[in-house]
Amino acid sequence: MFSSLSVRNFRIYWFGMFVSLIGTWIQVVAQSWLVFELTKSAFLLGVVGFLSSIPVFLLSLFGGVLADRRNKRNILIATQTTFMFLAFLLAVLTQMKIITPGEIMFIALLNGVVMAFDAPSRQAVVVELVGKDNLFNAIALNSVAFNSSRIIGPALAGVLVAVIGMSGCFYLNGISFLAVIIALFLIHSAAFNPRPLGRGKNAPPSVSILSKPRSLDGGVEGLIKTRNHSRGDKNNTALKDLKDGLIFVKNNRLILALIAVVGIVSLFGIAYVILMPIFANEVLKVGARGLGVLMSSSGLGALAGALLLARLGDFKYKGKLLFLSSMVFSLSLILFSLSKIYLLSIITLMFIGCSSVTAIAIINTILQTRVSDEYRGRVMSVFMLTFAGMMPFGNLISGSLAQAFGVSFAVLVNGIICTVFLAVINIAYPKIRNI
Repeated sequence: MFSSLSVRNFRIYWFGMFVSLIGTWIQVVAQSWLVFELTKSAFLLGVVGFLSSIPVFLLSLFGGVLADRRNKRNILIATQTTFMFLAFLLAVLTQMKIITPGEIMFIALLNGVVMAFDAPSRQAVVVELVGKDNLFNAIALNSVAFNSSRIIGPALAGVLVAVIGMSGCFYLNGISFLAVIIALFLIHSAAFNPRPLGRGKNAPPSVSILSKPRSLDGGVEGLIKTRNHSRGDKNNTALKDLKDGLIFVKNNRLILALIAVVGIVSLFGIAYVILMPIFANEVLKVGARGLGVLMSSSGLGALAGALLLARLGDFKYKGKLLFLSSMVFSLSLILFSLSKIYLLSIITLMFIGCSSVTAIAIINTILQTRVSDEYRGRVMSVFMLTFAGMMPFGNLISGSLAQAFGVSFAVLVNGIICTVFLAVINIAYPKIRNI
């Protein structure tokens, strides 16, 4: 279950990131509560979520190009240091009681810009730290870290908001970034060196992961262009590298189908998170401590799913589990929207967390194992574009629906949309079930 932690570089990286993620989730809950306390507005909760994610939609493709061109450790040290500075800035403004919704939105926007360049490097570096043989286990353990922090962070935040205040929560998050920054300095730098953008002699041929080229799609022509543009041309610009990566993705039907699943779940499925303060305060009437429990419940389910994946290892028929998890996620979302009972809401959130992390981890693994090294940063930037980049639009849609018709109706509509779309994908791409 924990085999990839035997690799020194990944072990150091994993523990550093785990500590940092706990701090991040403490800030997420405290910031949501602060926004709701200042504004009492579901729509503005959606706006803050939108601003924190829209830069990922606009800039993450360039973050992928940067990850393929530069030393990933230097990128990550710069981004994590900037995250730390922004956390301390939010803490100081809150402590001085001069924080305004506009300032929270501006800091959220800056965090999103940094995330656009941080996420592709964090995703792409995992295989370089552990190798492809341990990749599935490493991705599962990254999910373990992320979702363990979703349990620990919100649970701590529910208590810490009352004990040290929201500014104290933001200070703790700032301090937590030191763990991952120190870890990055301890890792051997060679693990982060960029791969050549040209065709390496040991790289798998691109055609092996492409569907049969179709003239209507410009498949053969696009593939030739991709290869010609990426054969060690030192004069390639970032825009050319970006274009090559997009052509590579365009000519792969498997990648497109998987990206579509990620996109629809991110656009309509994940937005329930930003509405949780309203569910806690108005629907279930359990307050800040209840909010921490609800957020932790989703994290507990996600942790269970991540541990299961880590234990399974590189199992067969990932596609079948992918579609099963996706449908469980959608139906659980519908049930959560209809629940007015605190315990039932906790249980459904566990199913939501378990099924969502299972689906996303499987897609992440399939993408990384079927993409050659020189394109990994750019493909993972497309993954992040749909995973995190669609969230701001989903936050705005859900926030608007919740403001007009109530939070329960908003989440219900999102759950129905996810269910219908995933059923269509299941019918239209039956070969994915045999991956």
